[in-house]
Amino acid sequence: MPLSEEELRLLEQMERALSEEDPKFASTLRGTTQRLAARRRAILAGIAFAAGIAVMMGGAVSGYWPVGVAGFVVMLGSATVLLSALRGQRTGGTPDPHVAAHPSGFGVVDGGRSRGGRSSSGFMDTLQARWRRRRERGGW
Repeated sequence: MPLSEEELRLLEQMERALSEEDPKFASTLRGTTQRLAARRRAILAGIAFAAGIAVMMGGAVSGYWPVGVAGFVVMLGSATVLLSALRGQRTGGTPDPHVAAHPSGFGVVDGGRSRGGRSSSGFMDTLQARWRRRRERGGW
């Protein structure tokens, strides 16, 4: 039994509200995950990068430098899109507990230290002990 026009309209409103409120959940329900979209963007950016190389080389061979500059700009833009798409694929999992989150999107590694704040490496412990002894003896 088909839905009436009123029911279809209400269903569309609910879908739009869901998409605006939680786009990740809505894309999961639609069957297209963000990872798949990122993979598609990465593939298209790779193709655009190759086209940019071809345009740049065409400009270099023809001696008409604006064509080469345009090819370089295409390469630069597609490389930016490619890297952002690849970064989006990587961050889908659980975050590394040794990498602190930063608003810029870059991670700050916790200096190789474990959760307890002590170094897990005997080598680093030895170096730190030597450094303390030198400072206690008055330097070099």
